[in-house]
Amino acid sequence: MIKENIVSQQRTRVQAGRADDGLGPNTDIGARLRALYGSVQDEGVPENLLDLLEKLDSAEQAQKAKDAIRGGK
Repeated sequence: MIKENIVSQQRTRVQAGRADDGLGPNTDIGARLRALYGSVQDEGVPENLLDLLEKLDSAEQAQKAKDAIRGGK
């Protein structure tokens, strides 16, 4: 009897055009994930990370310049 009930509920969900797994965009989990993502998006980039990225960019440009000089010989 319980198994038949579960199968009937699953058929109803599938017939409605989608299987409801409880993880849709309007669930509590979905709302919390959106809030977390939004707060992470609003955070600034730490200064030490920006400094590190600038150093990496400078090192890449210096390497490209060296490669260009070697390729021109």
